[in-house]
Amino acid sequence: VQLVESGGGSVQAGGSLRLSCEASGINFSVNRMGWYRQAPGNERELVAVINIGGHTAYGDSVKGRFNISRHKIKNQVYLQMDGLEPEDTATYFCDARICGVDYWGKGTLVTVSS
Repeated sequence: VQLVESGGGSVQAGGSLRLSCEASGINFSVNRMGWYRQAPGNERELVAVINIGGHTAYGDSVKGRFNISRHKIKNQVYLQMDGLEPEDTATYFCDARICGVDYWGKGTLVTVSS
């Protein structure tokens, strides 16, 4: 299983970015995919997850600003990030949970300047 993220970069506060992640090496639909993030010196934290039925869950700090979605057929997940704040600066990791095991991408860096 391989997960590859894209879409990170640098943006000013108030700006937007869209992250994408594709899982390969799987011949079935992954039930749950999502995004986590980790800032230097901090633990990895939940950003958003979505299951195959479209149910979503968000971390408290991003509710109302970020939106997670997924391709209905392909194992692709997206994260639309609006109203970015300097506190959102972190490496964002894509996650796919398969049979109770979490598979991770290498991460994509998001930097928000004030």
